[in-house]
Amino acid sequence: MQAPLLASVFIVASCGLAYELIAGALASYLLGDSVTQFSTVIGAYLFAMGIGSWLSKHVAAASVSELLLRFIQIELLVGLLGGLSAGLLFLLFTLHAGPFRFALYGLVLLIGILVGLEIPLIMRILKSEVEFKDLVAKVLSFDYIGALAVSLLFPLLLAPHLGLVRSALLFGLLNALVAAWALWLFRERIGRLAALRAQCAVVIGLLLLAFGFAGQFVSLAEANLYNEDIVHAESSAYQRIVVTKYRDETRLYLNHNLQFSSRDEYRYHEALVHPGLASLPGARRVLVLGGGDGMAVREILKYPQVESIVLVDLDPRMTELFAQSTLLRDLNANALASPKLKIVNVDALQWLEASQEIFDFVVADFPDPSNHSLGKLYSTAFYRLLKQHVAETGRIVVQATSPLYARQSYWTVVATLEAAGWQTAPYHALVPSFGEWGYILAGRRDYRPPETIPVATRFVTPDALPALFHFPADMARVAAEPNRLDNQNLVRIFEREWGRVQAH
Repeated sequence: MQAPLLASVFIVASCGLAYELIAGALASYLLGDSVTQFSTVIGAYLFAMGIGSWLSKHVAAASVSELLLRFIQIELLVGLLGGLSAGLLFLLFTLHAGPFRFALYGLVLLIGILVGLEIPLIMRILKSEVEFKDLVAKVLSFDYIGALAVSLLFPLLLAPHLGLVRSALLFGLLNALVAAWALWLFRERIGRLAALRAQCAVVIGLLLLAFGFAGQFVSLAEANLYNEDIVHAESSAYQRIVVTKYRDETRLYLNHNLQFSSRDEYRYHEALVHPGLASLPGARRVLVLGGGDGMAVREILKYPQVESIVLVDLDPRMTELFAQSTLLRDLNANALASPKLKIVNVDALQWLEASQEIFDFVVADFPDPSNHSLGKLYSTAFYRLLKQHVAETGRIVVQATSPLYARQSYWTVVATLEAAGWQTAPYHALVPSFGEWGYILAGRRDYRPPETIPVATRFVTPDALPALFHFPADMARVAAEPNRLDNQNLVRIFEREWGRVQAH
């Protein structure tokens, strides 16, 4: 029976790591700052596994049969709790975000303790058949191989294609099937067969039922979260993409954070593009970093002198969706189909490192720096690298969160650009869906506002421009340190400031 139990080690190790990854991913999706969430979840989970391993010595058993019985029951409990964990946490977040963090760590600790019990019990079962030195080597080898397998499968296949809720249910089923397999293999050595079979059947049945209805469950939970009709929802390899519609208003959410509303997105994108591009009548080549929805490209295409645009967005599903959906193509005026446009789906920093192209105008329209993978795109290293791709007379514009709600975050971005050698011209605009929003123009020379806006606009006009560059007292500059790759202080500041806003 040595081989089947070692195979079980491989499976339970895979499942144990999967629950850890799913909890960390869900926390980073819903709470932001992926480094903090993964670090604290992994730490709590490993601590709980240590408790489970210590508790395993108190699992009294007079025989191998009793150990097998306890192992099967623990597998069923791990499968049920782990399998339902993502769905329960997501539902809780949509109903009331307050207790989510408490429930998250409570479940992580409980599942971790149960997972910590598994391997010691298997080793106790196997010790009569395998020498100790071989036992430890074999069990730990299969344990580590299982962890490797799921660490590769989770980001490449499971999370983008199954989603977090179904992935958790899949691994819960694997735990329950290990229990059923062990029950069948050792049926002649285990008592209470009828009760155990019933327990296995109930757990497997519940998990299969939940797996079958997971799609409907997520849709209902998200409908409760957004209070709008969801017209498109999917998990890409990088983020959760949700498009909603209420009457004549369309909204885009990424990882449950609002990105734009069709009612006022023109204010955001006109303010992003026109103060800079209208001041560069000679601009021919334009680079857009982020902005996979095509709205910034729409505004740039209004300038007939622009000959080419390169759009670099990490997520191919974003650019595909906004190029194919009739509803969304209407919003961006089918900008992503323009013959002037080249779309590149790759990390912006990696693309800049590999490219030799020079541009007259660059739009950095990244999501807010809510985690370290985004924070690197607001760092001195990134802005120095970007400088190598901007013409001597060229200019960049950076969306830089709200100078009202995240005042220090905004001025940290300004300080970061200046530390990278740019001359900055900070400004802001009122976008009702977000409130006061901040932007920063930067170049090698002082910025002079254009006397005219040579294209059709609804919000940004020559008369309105001076007010955009004036900051009242509650948004005026504050002391701030640059955001550097090795510390990413901006992510911590952003999380603290927006956390206060959300708390109110």
